[in-house]
Amino acid sequence: TAPAKVPASGDGKIRVLTTPGQDTTRKGATKTFTIEAEGGLGIDLTAYAGEVRSILSSDKGWEVADGIHFKALTPADLDQGSVPDVRITLASPDLTDELCAPLNTGGEVSCNRHGRAVINAKRWAIGVKYYDDLTLYRTYLINHEVGHGLWHQHAFCPGAGQKAPIMQQQTLGLQGCTAWPYPVTS
Repeated sequence: TAPAKVPASGDGKIRVLTTPGQDTTRKGATKTFTIEAEGGLGIDLTAYAGEVRSILSSDKGWEVADGIHFKALTPADLDQGSVPDVRITLASPDLTDELCAPLNTGGEVSCNRHGRAVINAKRWAIGVKYYDDLTLYRTYLINHEVGHGLWHQHAFCPGAGQKAPIMQQQTLGLQGCTAWPYPVTS
């Protein structure tokens, strides 16, 4: 379960987490990734890594939509000089502000900067009022920020009452759309 409150800052140290599970057997251009987190957040990092892996491996995610294949890098791969295409980093609101600069996140939103999907721990832990389902919001959040790392640009609400596209910024509001459901191409 998520903590009721996330500290404004953690320990400031980011470490690569063990990525649970296996890569899918899908074909397509390989995109390597790591799952990382700042310490001191009060969040179960094993559960976080598992949920991120599940989102990336979903039949309704970017692997299918873009015809790619995500491959997790191990600490040994990194020690040998491998550089991930996408880094998915859970960070406190304060570190999110720092990693996302010059974007002003105000300690509230996430971003993607220089191939790093910076996931604001506050949003991961408590979601937003526009989503009744925290799991669905987390799925949106990971897909949205990783989508930027795959060069997808922001999209806009196509019309009142319609489904929000995954690349619509939904943390601060839905602009008349309904919360994003699967798949990412909707």
